[in-house]
Amino acid sequence: MEQQETIVRRYVRYLKLERGLSANTLEAYQRDLEKLLAYLKRTGQHVVDVQLEDLQTFAAGLHDIGIGPRSQCRILSGVRSFYHFLMVDGYRDDDPTELLESPVLGEHLPEVLSTAEVDELEASIDLSKWEGHRNRAIIEVLFSCGLRVSELTGLKLSDLFLDDGFIRVNGKGSKERLVPISPRAVKELEWWFDDRQQMTIKAGEEDYVFLNRRGAHLTRTMILIMIKRQAEAAGIRKTISPHTLRHSFATALLEGGADLRAIQAMLGHESIGTTEIYTHIDMTMLRQEILEHHPRNMKKAAQ
Repeated sequence: MEQQETIVRRYVRYLKLERGLSANTLEAYQRDLEKLLAYLKRTGQHVVDVQLEDLQTFAAGLHDIGIGPRSQCRILSGVRSFYHFLMVDGYRDDDPTELLESPVLGEHLPEVLSTAEVDELEASIDLSKWEGHRNRAIIEVLFSCGLRVSELTGLKLSDLFLDDGFIRVNGKGSKERLVPISPRAVKELEWWFDDRQQMTIKAGEEDYVFLNRRGAHLTRTMILIMIKRQAEAAGIRKTISPHTLRHSFATALLEGGADLRAIQAMLGHESIGTTEIYTHIDMTMLRQEILEHHPRNMKKAAQ
């Protein structure tokens, strides 16, 4: 039987080359698979010989060590991907994960900021500091364009078509999309570019839009820390992150009457189902809209 390490290497190559996963997603898949491999090492089993009962025991163990339902679902999704690969690549004739159940998740609606709260977040920034205009531009681009934080850190000057009102975004799986950018966000970028021109930029970093004080592009962690600190400075008590601004973008569009398919395209979601889960609607408002505009209700009101 082929060495387990060789099979795992082939799987990682498959994820990278055939599925085109980003470095961050690839790392997450590997990290989750390592949990299964550690379990199998303790039980003395080879990955190819695993049966459904073994995976059910592994899944139960995730719960026992305190891993939450959402993280359990993600780990088991990675396990399913791995065994699908083993079947497709001829290592197995069947897929032992076919009947493997994931924990049921309750509805989870992420925190969302109103436009007024985003304004408060930006107003709390000290523009006398060198990074002031940069941080305002970061928050406004995240909110106006609905970018993932990884898409923002990878944004380059060559991706900006500000005169046309668009930016090019390199999303998950290296898929590109064009996203409209608001005049407000363009103005914030222009203020940042005035400061950026005064910087000494590291070789190879010249095309990145957002830089740190050493002239290198920002990391996801840097942006997360900045936004959490700014929320505290603005007196916003919600637990927020860069993803909160993405969700706020989608919510604002939905409440403004945008079509779900348009939101899907701008967020870069492959499935409309993801967009439906990601956005939320004020159910009270929705009920009122139905009562006022459904033809059955309108006929009853006319009588």
